[in-house]
Amino acid sequence: MPARCSSNVRLGPSAVGRKNPAGLELCHACVRVVKVIKDLSFLEYLLKFDAGVIITFHMEKSTPPSLPRVIAIVGPTASGKTRLAINLARRFNGEIVSADSRQIYRGMNIGTAKPSNDELAAIPHHLIDIKNPDEEYSVADYKKDAIAAMQVIIQKNKLPFLVGGTGLYVNAVIQNLDIPEVKADPQLRARLEKEIKANGLPAVFQKLVALDPDAETLVDAKNPRRVVRALEVALATGKPFTAQRNKNEPTVSALVLGLHPEETVLRERINARAEAMIKNGLVPEVENLLQHYGENRTAFDSIGYREVIEFKKGVITLEEAAVKIKMNTWHYAKRQMTWFKKDPTIHWIENEDPAARAIEDFLQ
Repeated sequence: MPARCSSNVRLGPSAVGRKNPAGLELCHACVRVVKVIKDLSFLEYLLKFDAGVIITFHMEKSTPPSLPRVIAIVGPTASGKTRLAINLARRFNGEIVSADSRQIYRGMNIGTAKPSNDELAAIPHHLIDIKNPDEEYSVADYKKDAIAAMQVIIQKNKLPFLVGGTGLYVNAVIQNLDIPEVKADPQLRARLEKEIKANGLPAVFQKLVALDPDAETLVDAKNPRRVVRALEVALATGKPFTAQRNKNEPTVSALVLGLHPEETVLRERINARAEAMIKNGLVPEVENLLQHYGENRTAFDSIGYREVIEFKKGVITLEEAAVKIKMNTWHYAKRQMTWFKKDPTIHWIENEDPAARAIEDFLQ
């Protein structure tokens, strides 16, 4: 007996055995789709048969594989990210992936406020002390290394915590950014560095701002390395440096927690940290680094190091260096907050308890 579709109309030979997602045997001759209702979780089809019967059915959309879950903790320098991350990693069986562009360097410990030996022993940390100060390291390098580190953590059935104040590092991972891999141009860098010596860094920075207005708030105007690199990328690609971050489909599901103490509290912490750095041996640390690597290293353009180098060269006193470290760190913290405030996905929290509740809800 010839096969028939669900509307009791004969099926053509080519349609025998075909079924729609609802399990109904249908043929093109006897049915047409009157309406399709799209929903986040299903498709609803309204079908009209030649026999006059109208039915509807739902087709559940296939659920994509769940993405690995990651907790990111961001905020300005001295906001308490390290302590919070360690406490939360203990509570949620996690490991920490550093998102700090200076803590990657070996030997730069005091000036970068690296976690102490006790803190490093309490919770495994990744991407700290992975490069020497004379080695180049790009955002693209960081993205690759951070993803690899998180995969190792996930394979151990642990929760990755991406922690740091380098916003571009964090976004590169959780937003799966395309990072332009523009190679260093020694001739261009030499020309720009010569121009900095002749006209001053502010003049070269204004050249960058003319090409890339957003750089005024997103690039450290007092860091020659950052300014030269931003100009290098902009001139090589013909596009603003700050605009070259195309988002792709995410490869992780991230909860981003942000710390933002009150300004008076944050400034007090910054000042106290600067004093502690000097007291705890920042000058000998810089002397040792200069002995091994010389002063012309881009890593040493970081806050704390460039001021002590000025002191060692007799340009300023140690007291003046401490004042400049405090001031430059404060300006850096404000730039960090300018960056983070533009991200609507950040959940701002004050301390550990609301952070833990947010993580519990996220993991359910």
